[in-house]
Amino acid sequence: MSELAEVFNQFIVHQSGARSAKVIAFNKLSGGAIQDNFGLSLDIEGGVQSGLQEFVVRQDAPSGIAESLSRPEEFRVLEAAFKAGVTVPKPLWLCEDLDVSGQLFYVMTLAGGSASPRQLVKSDLTAEQRCIIVRRLGAELAKLHTVRPPMRSLDFLTLPDQGDAALSRVATYRRHLQEIAEPHPVLEWALNWLEDNTPEPGPTVLCHCDFRTGNYMMAGEKLTAILDWEFAAWSDPAEDLGWFFSRSWRFGANEREAGGVGEKRDFLDGYREAGGTDIDSAAVSYWEVMALMRWAIIALQQARRHISGEQRSLELALTGRMVAKMEFDLLTQIQELEDNQ
Repeated sequence: MSELAEVFNQFIVHQSGARSAKVIAFNKLSGGAIQDNFGLSLDIEGGVQSGLQEFVVRQDAPSGIAESLSRPEEFRVLEAAFKAGVTVPKPLWLCEDLDVSGQLFYVMTLAGGSASPRQLVKSDLTAEQRCIIVRRLGAELAKLHTVRPPMRSLDFLTLPDQGDAALSRVATYRRHLQEIAEPHPVLEWALNWLEDNTPEPGPTVLCHCDFRTGNYMMAGEKLTAILDWEFAAWSDPAEDLGWFFSRSWRFGANEREAGGVGEKRDFLDGYREAGGTDIDSAAVSYWEVMALMRWAIIALQQARRHISGEQRSLELALTGRMVAKMEFDLLTQIQELEDNQ
């Protein structure tokens, strides 16, 4: 770890034009199940970052999953979100030279606070405080959705086939499920339902595609940063809404549909008042089902990273064990939607 810290230190010295820098603290951060995140505190002399500075270095893990962007691509998405006024860590420098650390990485500012979902969900916040938080999150998503194609800096992102993000997702998840090569009849049945019940496509916008409790930082009641942009894509804005409202991201507080933190209507009010697209509630419900499907596929892929021996990890193995719960939620949620038609 000390050698890696010095590697990052020298990279930042060079990029910032500093005379020198001393490593004050360096540690691997919790979270980041797909990429490695390191906290780095430096005392810098000279250059554009002179003084005591705190950074996060985000680097490729030993293995990954197919849906994830590369670090250079993620860095460009982060730049686009920052320019759109979304509350994100400021992207500073990208390293595409494998000779530096052996992996691709980029450096961004460190955001204060905590991303712990259970800490936020189980906190003793008042109803008014929860309302303020989820309205702010809705407004952040609306800012992100102002970013639309074409955009030269994001030309690596592919557009949905024929402008229909839902059918594109179904086709992608069918392919991933076939690659896993083990039977999952509930997932196959749910994919058929998703294909047969696609809503009218919305506009194509930049979606975070992992916008949920656990991927944003809070300092008390204040939002400090939205994190983990590796799944960003051109998609339907309802995809981000459905993902945030999914049962999988309520962390036991199922009565609070907005990420286990607040009410869905407050989140949607914040989204619309900040200029977000007017989205039909049935489309949001559809994308909540799609969210369960997607999370099940990702969980299977995470398990494969462990089983294959590419990256032995108890966390990855346990993620694979969650698929049965997602299958149960798919059966339940689709039945509820059918009953309410």
